[in-house]
Order: sequence, then C-alpha cells, then structure tokens
Amino acid sequence: MYKHLKMFVLLLAAFQTYAQEEIKADSLKAVKVEGSTRSIKKSYTVTANSAVMTSKELLKAACCNLAEAFETNPSIDVNFSDALTGTKQIRMLGLTSPYLMITEENIPSVRGASQAYGLSFTPGTWVESIQITKGAGSVVNGYESISGQINTELIKPINDIPFFLNLYGSTDSRFEANVHTSRKLSDKWSSSLFLHTNTRLSKNDMNDDGFLDNPLGKQINVLNRYQYYNPESGWVSFISLRYMNDEKQTGEVAFDPKRDKFTLNHWGSEINTERFDLSTKIGYVFKDMPYQSIGFQNAFTSHRQDSYFGFNSYDIRQDSYYSNLIFNSIINNTKHKFAAGLNFTYDNYREIVGVTDASRIDNSMGAFLEYTYDNTDNFSLVLGGRVDNHNRLGVFATPRLHVRYNPWEKAVLRFSAGRGKRAANIFAENQNLIGSSRTISVLNAGGKFYGLDPEIAWNYGLSFGQKFKLLGKNAEAQVDFYRTDFENQIIVDVMESPQRATFYNGKSYANSLQFEFNFEFIKHLDLRTAYKYYDIATEYLSGTFQRPLQAKHRFFANLAYATHIDDKGHQWKFDYTFNWLGKQQLPTTASNPAADRLPEFSPSFAVMNVQVTRTFSSTFEVYIGGENIGNYRQEKAILGSENPFGNTFDTSIVYAPVFGQMYYAGLRFKIK
Repeated sequence: MYKHLKMFVLLLAAFQTYAQEEIKADSLKAVKVEGSTRSIKKSYTVTANSAVMTSKELLKAACCNLAEAFETNPSIDVNFSDALTGTKQIRMLGLTSPYLMITEENIPSVRGASQAYGLSFTPGTWVESIQITKGAGSVVNGYESISGQINTELIKPINDIPFFLNLYGSTDSRFEANVHTSRKLSDKWSSSLFLHTNTRLSKNDMNDDGFLDNPLGKQINVLNRYQYYNPESGWVSFISLRYMNDEKQTGEVAFDPKRDKFTLNHWGSEINTERFDLSTKIGYVFKDMPYQSIGFQNAFTSHRQDSYFGFNSYDIRQDSYYSNLIFNSIINNTKHKFAAGLNFTYDNYREIVGVTDASRIDNSMGAFLEYTYDNTDNFSLVLGGRVDNHNRLGVFATPRLHVRYNPWEKAVLRFSAGRGKRAANIFAENQNLIGSSRTISVLNAGGKFYGLDPEIAWNYGLSFGQKFKLLGKNAEAQVDFYRTDFENQIIVDVMESPQRATFYNGKSYANSLQFEFNFEFIKHLDLRTAYKYYDIATEYLSGTFQRPLQAKHRFFANLAYATHIDDKGHQWKFDYTFNWLGKQQLPTTASNPAADRLPEFSPSFAVMNVQVTRTFSSTFEVYIGGENIGNYRQEKAILGSENPFGNTFDTSIVYAPVFGQMYYAGLRFKIK
C-alpha cells in the first residue's frame, strides 16, 4: 500500500516540474477573480432557502464522488450506512436521502434501485455546481420531495476545457483517475468525454475484527455529452450517454468468493452493479418574447444489481423512463411568472429478496402549475401545485409554497410549506439490514407497496438570515427551523429485538433547528460554523424512541485560508473541517449475550479533516489531506464478528468511523 503511495508522490513531483515550466502570466488575472468569489453562494433575493456549492467548494476535500461532496457543507450530514460497504449516507433536516429529491440537471437521478449506492456513481470532478434547497422542493420536479432537493449540474461541453486530469491515491489503498476531454465539433455543437475509474486492491482490517474495513472493488464510469447551442435561433439541447460498472467485495479478510460463496467457510458479500443512462434535453426561447420558453426532458435508465450478503441474496433490476414538458411565460409583466407542464414516469422493477419476488411496475402521469410573484424589491413567493395519477398511489394533489421577505437591508425572512408522497422501496433503501442475521418481516396492512401504504408527510420551514459587520469584517448569521410531520411513514423497527427488523406503517415527526455563523477574520481567512439540534421521534411497537443512529446535537466548523497569488501563479490553500456528534440512540441489543451488547446510547465524538493544496499555475496543482486525523474509531463496529453465521451477527449498527486515520494525495492538471 505505502509502496504504491510512494510511486504516486513521485508522479506528483514529475508533474510539478512540468507545470512550473508551463506557467502563463496571462492566467493570473482569472485566478485572482476566482479567489475572491464565495465557494458557497447564497442569495437574499431568491425565494427558496437554497445555496449553491460551486466547483471551488468541491475542491476543499478529496470529493471522489457525490456522496463525499458534502463534507464541508453545514446543511448536509454525512454518515456511514454500515460496517461493510464503506458507503456514505447523507441526511438533510435529520431525514435520510430517500426523503430528498436528488436530481441531475433537474432530472431525477438517485431513486429506486440506486438509493443505497447511487451517490457514489457520480464522480466529483464531473460536477460543475450543486444546488441545495431546504424544505419541500418545486412541483416542477415531482411529488416525492419531503425534506429538500439536491440538484447537480454537470460540466457543460460548451464551457469545458480541452483536457483535464485528476489522479488520487490514499493510504486505504484506494486509487482513482479522472480524464476529461472536450472539443468543439462546429460553431453550434460541442462534445465532452468523461472517463473515471477507481480501484481498491489491498485488504485493510485496522480494528482486527477479521472483517474488511473497506470493500475491495473497482468501478468504470464513462459519460459522453453533446451540446447544441444557437442563440440566434433560440434553440439549445443536450444529449448524454453514460455507462457504469461497479464491483464490490467485502466480508471476512479470508473470504474468497470463488471458494467460499454460499458456504460456511468464511462470511462474504459481493455487490455488482451495471447501469446505463441516456438523457436528452431540448429547449427553445421565443425570439420575440425572451421571457417565454419551452423545454422537453427525457431520460431512460437501466439499472442492474446482483448481490449477496452471506447466505442472503438480493437482486434488483430497474428500467425507467422519465419525461417532463415545461412551458415558462409571464402574466402581463415580468413580476408575474408561471411554469406549467406534464410529467410521465415509468418504472419496471424486478426485485428478488432471497426467495421472495417483489417485482412490480409503477407508472404515473402528472400535471403541474407553478406561479411566481416577485416585486423586484423585498417580496416574492412561489405557489405551486400538481395533480398526479399513479397506478398504485391513485389520484392525489401536491401543494407547495415558498415565501421570501426582506424586512430591512441585508436581511431575509423565508417561509415554506409543502406536502410530499412517495412509494418507499423498503429493501433497496435498507440493504444494510440484509447484511446481518436479522429476520426481516413486514406487518401487512393490505397496502399496495409490499403490503404497506405509501408515505405521506408535510414539511414546514422558517428561516432568517442577516449579513452584518463584526469588528469591521464581513459576517453572516442564519437560523433555520423545519418540522416534518409524517401522516404515514414506513417504520423500520430495530428497537424491539436485535434478531428482527420489522417494517410497518406508523407516525413520526422530525424537528430540525440550525444556527449558522460565518465570519471573515481577515482577507482570504473564512470561518464557517453551524450548530444543529434534531428532535426526531418515532412511534414503535415497543414505545416512542429517538430515531436510532441520529445525534440530537451536532456542531460543524470549517476554516479556510488561501495565500496571496504571487507573480508566478503560486498559491497555498488550507482547509480544516471539524465535526462533533453528540450521543446517538442505538438499536436495542439488550437480549444479546453480554459480548454482543451495546449501550443504549453511543458516546459523543469528533472527526477532523484537513487538506492542503499547492497551486503552481492555472493549469496545475497538487493536494494532500487527511480524514479522521484524530483517529477516532467505533470500538465494536460488527456485532458477532467471531461467529458471522450466528444469530447476533449485525453490521448495520454504525455510528462512527470504522477505518480510522486516512491520508491521501492527488494532482489536477489542465490544458486550456
């Protein structure tokens, strides 16, 4: 492992020498302008409570994929989902990612079969920006959003550079390579090709429990994009084709799938995913009426996952088609705008859980109307509604409201309310439970989704932000409060017995309170802090408990400093991120033998990440960093690891890092 890292560092040095010879003085001005911009942009004139993470923010951490892009963002919590796969799970307002509408260029992306691992299928270097909206999202994108929306914008071919290279290596034996190429095909057509590969070949067991801390695996990911742009005629279009193949192997260190699969020799797991995406977008802006436009989005996805966890097999296929027709215009003047259109969604699931066939077909047709009023001064609102006809959800309405008011200078007050409804994919969203000895059962309520009824929730939010001067320097404070009331939620009950996981319909609520304070100490030295309080309770069969594996109290801080750019284009960038998590309710283990019991609550702990970036020119930079540099590890990440085929084996109770310290290095090289 360290031999590979040494070779990687030597490669960095070689590129450094080359880059120093290629420094261009005329790039200095552009770098200076970029350095003065905020990496997370917030607008006090936008109606919704949203923020935009720019590409500059994504460079503050290794950001190997979308799941790791939120380490420096105070609005998103990043957790590990289990002790096997190393998969990171994100939460907003205390709710897991299935309650978020996750879109890619406003087309739903991480949904259905891809809920567990889908965020790791988008490499970070492909991302141009990420828009994060708290509260119920826009009705234009669908009815499923409950706690918020995350929209990822990929790099556009028309703005892309001819060549980009990113190489990455870490002490946990993970290596990555990203190559982007772009060219102009004509005066109206541009194309980009994105290539990504990552691999982990070495076995690591830092806590000596006999199990891999991170899975072995490899991924190949290819994206080809075409963009047509003709401002004279008003037409613009995109065509995107993507293929991804991801293979993971985890389990006991001694596990060999060729020899031990479905035997009692050693416990192991393999998760193999193949995915194909094709999407098209076409838009037209009316020449005589530039405020009026029409857009048509289409996307086809084929997702295949074959997996097993010990003796538990789980296979899912999803073929999906999504279509969205949107018309934008005004009413009398530009203070009154509206968007109207039609959605169509088709999902064909072939899902096999052990010997249970849970295959089904979902399809829906919906119509939406969204009205926007903006007095161009201190008040705006977005009022939206949609009606959908779903083959299993029936006919239902979805109302949404966002309001903004600026009571005085550099202050903003926002309110939002909305309803969300979703058909939960209970096995795809809870695959961490399949990697345990728990018996999984469903208390059939006669519903149309695994015998259960759909999830329905209302979300309400209030936010206030103020910019001001503190000691003569720029400062900003913001407080957000959101409440989510579930009229009906599919409860995952792990509070009754450590040998069972039971799904049933029930009620719950989630209160989220966040205080954020940002301060610029001196020029180029910025502090970003946030305190978050979560009051999340669920009604279980055995009583009402705090949501398991969710800290009530969290504190976040990010300190970023960049030196002045000298005449040769040299610059240093330093980033430090601190996360403190309070105690977390743990699933019950009271009936287990003493050796496999956990306390009722986890201890509080802190995790620290750092990164140092050295820029040599506008075309070349190197970076080195560390995650969890305090080396905090969960003492017992896998229950029953001594007997993985016994009835106390559980890999799903993970509240803290498993691996410990991890250090990495990488380079970025561009040809402009």
